[in-house]
Amino acid sequence: MSLNDTPQGERVHIALFGRRNVGKSSLINALTGQEVSIVSAVKGTTTDPVSKAMELLPLGPIMIFDTPGLDDEGTLGTLRVERTRDVLNKTDVAILVVEADAGIGECEREILARVRDKKIPLLAVFNKADLQPPSPEMLRHAAEVCKSPVLAVSSSTRAGIEDLKLALVKVAPDDAADARLIGDMLRPNDVVVLVTPIDSAAPKGRLILPQQQVARDILESGAMALVTREFELRAALAALARPPRMVVTDSQAFAKVSAETPREVPLTSFSMLFARYKGDLEEQVRGARAIETLKDGDRVLVAEGCTHHRQCDDIGTVKIPRWLRQYTGRELVYAHTSGMKYPRDLSPYKLIIHCGACMLNRREMHYRIQQAKAAGIPIVNYGVLIAYVQGILERCLEPFAPKQDADALSDR
Repeated sequence: MSLNDTPQGERVHIALFGRRNVGKSSLINALTGQEVSIVSAVKGTTTDPVSKAMELLPLGPIMIFDTPGLDDEGTLGTLRVERTRDVLNKTDVAILVVEADAGIGECEREILARVRDKKIPLLAVFNKADLQPPSPEMLRHAAEVCKSPVLAVSSSTRAGIEDLKLALVKVAPDDAADARLIGDMLRPNDVVVLVTPIDSAAPKGRLILPQQQVARDILESGAMALVTREFELRAALAALARPPRMVVTDSQAFAKVSAETPREVPLTSFSMLFARYKGDLEEQVRGARAIETLKDGDRVLVAEGCTHHRQCDDIGTVKIPRWLRQYTGRELVYAHTSGMKYPRDLSPYKLIIHCGACMLNRREMHYRIQQAKAAGIPIVNYGVLIAYVQGILERCLEPFAPKQDADALSDR
């Protein structure tokens, strides 16, 4: 991935829902102008949610999801419907696809209730309008039931497709301008030092995604990024004519970087920036403090938003368990999940430790945090936890607020 590519977690997530054979797959192909999904007259052709990253003008970069039919049957069908419902946890805009001869029935009302409960913007679409156009009464009734814009389109003739694209632009959330990784803490011409260890887990020939995203946000703010490894940090700081505005480090190098960064220079980590940007920093600080309550035999869930080949000294399976054992003196039991796999039942766990979520969108990460809060399970991400066990959490919170606010946050 280049610095100019839009990461998956930063794209608007659009998902199509509906019964089997209402034309969700053909509608996706018509919307995108590509053969994204397999189209067949056989019911149940889409057996798992399918996603694709692409550009959809005039909306911009998106992730689009094709889902199995809401009326799927049998044991496997029930599992497929559950997978379809899970897609809602990361959906920014939902499109409910119906046909004029079926209208809005029980399964559509069920998904509508879930969409409303999650406050997801919705569009209702009558597909196959070239074969059976919906009557004005049908359109009015659908608008009343769905409480959303309703359109009639044809995937085969492309009638109404441009109107659907414009409607997507109108309902898509536009919160990206209000949320910044680091840019809201910078002034033009500020210098930020990024400490990026290059180890066996780093992708060959490139920086990992969080480092790329932070560097891009710094540049878009008119500030300057100085990238160095932890071993060259002291030399990098000495080469600057004035102290940097901030030092941002990979959490795994916290101890060394904290020792070599002058106390008057603000310090934080990539994953702590992501805790604020995609999650709930205050909640994750509370989660870090819950480490003090852990007992021998307690179960801890370590969750990552992506799948990757684990190295011999992997952070989630090796380093974090080692640091927790050294800090608490407890023998804990660990479970690990990655990618879209995330337990519905969190009750067996006493603590959830999550990655920085660079591959998840905000809605998915907020869902996971809210699920943990509802279950009464503390949740913390890698960077906040590492800062806590290494005794530098208060210092690493200072960049996010005036000192008195940071002290109050760290004491909660």
